[in-house]
Amino acid sequence: MKNRDHAEEMMVRLFGSTSRPRILSLLLNRPQQTFYQREIMYETGLSLQAVQRELENLIHLGILKKRETKEKVYYQIDMTSPWFGPLKEICELVKRD
Repeated sequence: MKNRDHAEEMMVRLFGSTSRPRILSLLLNRPQQTFYQREIMYETGLSLQAVQRELENLIHLGILKKRETKEKVYYQIDMTSPWFGPLKEICELVKRD
């Protein structure tokens, strides 16, 4: 647990918030999977407002894809984004530390 806390602290320092690194970690560790807002909220322990704000930021940055169906809106990491590789590497480095 200590390594996990240290990894999160490093990500917070890098990104300046707790919300963005938690969401990125979740989505980068499962790049093939799609999530809806409440799933991300439960998986990360963040408030719905924080999740909504960060998802919009990450979409505007070109890091996430958004897909709407009749029932839900799904989010997934965009593996074709130029940010995908570098962000994945950062997450891997932080996990190893």
